[in-house]
Amino acid sequence: MRNGILVALLAAVRLLGQGNGDPLAVPGFDHFYNLEHNEALTYFRAEAARNPDSPDLHNHIAQTILYREMLRSGALESELVTGTNPFLRREGLNPSKSDQQEFQDSINRALASAEARLRKNANDTGALYAQGVSYGLRGNYYFLVQKAYRDALRDAAAARKAHLRVTELDPTLTDARLVQGIYDYVVGSLPPVWRVLGFLAGYQGDRERGIETVRQVAREGRFNRVDAEVLLCAAYRRERRPKEAVPLLTGLIGRFPRNYLLRLELVQMYGDLGEKDKALAVIRDVEQLRSSGATGYAQLAEEKLRYTRGNLLFWYHDLNAAIEDLKVVTRNIPAVDLNTGVYAWLRLGQCYDLQGKREEAKRAYLQTVVVAPTADAANDARKYLRRRYKR
Repeated sequence: MRNGILVALLAAVRLLGQGNGDPLAVPGFDHFYNLEHNEALTYFRAEAARNPDSPDLHNHIAQTILYREMLRSGALESELVTGTNPFLRREGLNPSKSDQQEFQDSINRALASAEARLRKNANDTGALYAQGVSYGLRGNYYFLVQKAYRDALRDAAAARKAHLRVTELDPTLTDARLVQGIYDYVVGSLPPVWRVLGFLAGYQGDRERGIETVRQVAREGRFNRVDAEVLLCAAYRRERRPKEAVPLLTGLIGRFPRNYLLRLELVQMYGDLGEKDKALAVIRDVEQLRSSGATGYAQLAEEKLRYTRGNLLFWYHDLNAAIEDLKVVTRNIPAVDLNTGVYAWLRLGQCYDLQGKREEAKRAYLQTVVVAPTADAANDARKYLRRRYKR
């Protein structure tokens, strides 16, 4: 099973929360979906100070802290863009102690506020919904930071249970079906050994049913349509259905033009479709946005963009051009996240192997292991040190 699938489940609960009006008209969410996490956090902290009993606002703080760290470390790209890391073999996040404390405090406040409301009214759908979000975010933290996989799945199951209760009480609350759909998809993708866990026993899941539920939220949801569309893109990539993801990504780019990750994902989808020229055209668009100083693109390192192109060219066997890009990345590894750095060295070694340059390939594989010894790419590199990479 791929790591990105569990992350997709846990990502599904970074939901907007219940409220009135268009949630994307709220400045905090506009910042959040455009990867402007510092600005989003400032907004949500101020709102929580004015409304300390709102579990939704404390959840928004927690989700923003976690996703800021995921962006910094490359976890968002590795799950939504490359999708290559297996379930239990990914480097953990390493947030600061202050971020960890604020995350935990925010989750505790959100749970306490929701539980206080549920003691007064056990059928309070807003409180149940917020409770499910808190469990999901905490599960995300367990998985990505503490690498506590059983705890992560247990909290994911609790999130599903809370949101099932929401839809039992009010079937019109389509947004609460998102966690249920992703849970179906994830459990349906788990190897049998994981399904014997006590909180999963007897529940088989169903990948296609899960995808259809997420589609329903994307069509009919009020607060979680964006999350549903993003998660559909991740699922379509895993299921080798990139053609279905392209129109979703195009629409998301139009709504969140400052989110460069969406364009990088579009590159991958076109690459998977065999549309090399379209993929390269998107890269040129990103280069132009970056060089012109477009808002949101200053934080995109040149090395990250060069990796994206080098990786694409590697798969199209344009090896000389791929090597040129990948060498730019490997000369400045600190400029990129860990996931990009380790895969840049691996792809460089594979390119050299395909060219018959075995000694250069070995040196690149050794650097792959040095950069991230426990990563999946490092395990691949050890294999190719023993036996030349072949297509």
